[in-house]
This record gives sequence, structure tokens and C-alpha cells, in this order.
Amino acid sequence: MSGRLDGAVAVVTGAASGIGEGTARRFVEEGARVVVADLQEEPGIALADELGDVALFVRTDVTSEDDVAAAVDAAVEEFGRLDVMFNNAGVVGVVGPIAETTAEAWDHTVAILLRGVFLGTKHAARVMVPHGSGVIISTASTAGVVGGLGPHAYTAAKHGVIGLTKSVANELAPHGIRVNAIAPGNTATAMTASVFSSDLDVEATAKGIARMSPLGYAGFPADIAAAAVYLASDDGRYVSGHTLVVDAGQTSSGMSLSPMHVGENRQIHEAGRVT
Repeated sequence: MSGRLDGAVAVVTGAASGIGEGTARRFVEEGARVVVADLQEEPGIALADELGDVALFVRTDVTSEDDVAAAVDAAVEEFGRLDVMFNNAGVVGVVGPIAETTAEAWDHTVAILLRGVFLGTKHAARVMVPHGSGVIISTASTAGVVGGLGPHAYTAAKHGVIGLTKSVANELAPHGIRVNAIAPGNTATAMTASVFSSDLDVEATAKGIARMSPLGYAGFPADIAAAAVYLASDDGRYVSGHTLVVDAGQTSSGMSLSPMHVGENRQIHEAGRVT
């Protein structure tokens, strides 16, 4: 690896699995120290232990302002600074027809997907502004770029993430802080497997995604992590207010709608767990 993040300190929410885990690993490979911020304690602790002294697990519910603030403060207290905030934690959330969607389920989905990004952005800015530098990255989705690629609440929240990214980028640019989003297409993770496969089979999910992909192969967490490294590093130093779409060209080609916009009304609270 090139060490493009040598000396940097990052907080990655949702880092215990999926895109967050892949990004935490890649950040460490590139020389960063990472706070693994996640609600899933067992896998989060295991990942931090595996990564060693350059990683710290902090139990984080991204809907809780106290939790998010604590994750940011832990980065500063343990590693001395915060250079990168990756607001990544997410769920599919409530799925089903709009007329059958409950307000409670809607609010819970939006709290994770949009409030969580707001809180992460807020508290990252709190410590980055005094230092005059930093990078904030948030996970959006191709469902935040066009309609019909995700459930209603998910789609609305991800559009919100992109709008918030543009707005905050404008505010924080004079402070030397870049703010961007990544919009992954269908990516083979446990979360997408909960939609594509009844038995949460990530391998089967990858094959299904490959069939829908204009390039003929699936995207994986490593592909999104590579985009995050670009935006977090000096390679992306002139990029702000941008949403980087990583989807094999699906949204530009109009190929293959995701099955996530149909189905029975249910909530998926965490990757791989349906309630």
C-alpha cells in the first residue's frame, strides 16, 4: 500500500461489518489510526483487537448524540486528533408501499440514515474547525441519486445525505475542511444479502449483483473503501461538495433496478438481522 493516510486519525461509523469494516481495514493499511464506532459490540471489538494498537472500538448508536460525540472525543483523546470522519453506519430500514409504512418505522430509518450523518458531521466539525483541516465523508447511495433503487425512507434519507453534504461543504470550505459523499451501487455485504437472499448468503448476493451490473461483476466493500481513501487523502484535495458514485455505471446506463424497492413491509435494523 502507498501509505496515503500516514499519520491520519479517522472515525468510521458502522465499522464492525460491511463497507465500514472494509474501509477501517483499508484506512489502517494506508497508515491511519481508526476508531471503530458501531452498535455491534462483539464484531467491533474483534476487529479493533485484530487491527491492534492503531484501532479502538467505541460502542456507538449513531442516533444518539452523546454516543457520536463520545466516538469523536475518543479519537482525540486516544490518538490526539481527528482528520477523517466517515459517516457510514446504515440499514435498509422500512420496506414496503408508502400507504402501509408506519410513521414509527419511517422515523427509525431516517434517524439512522440521516440524523446519524448530521450528528457525525456536527461533531467532526466541532473538533476540525479549530484545527483548520479535516475530511468528512458520508455514505449515500445510488438510491440518493435516482428514484426506484431503494425503499421510500431509504431513498429519502440518502437524498438528504447528498443535500447535507453539499450544504456543509459550502460552510466548511473556508475552514479547510472537505465534505463529500460516496454513493455505492449494489454492494455484496450482509446488509444487501438480507434483501437479495433469504438465507443471508453474501456469495449468492454477489452473483445476483453481478448479473445486474453493467460491468458483469459485483462491487465489494473494498471498492467503496478505495473511493473513501481517495476522498480522505491528498489525492482528493481539490474535491469537496461532491458525491462519488461507485456503481459500475448502473445509474448512468439505466440498467437493472434493484429489488429493494418492492417487497413486504418490514424493518432491517442491523446488517443481517431482520425484525
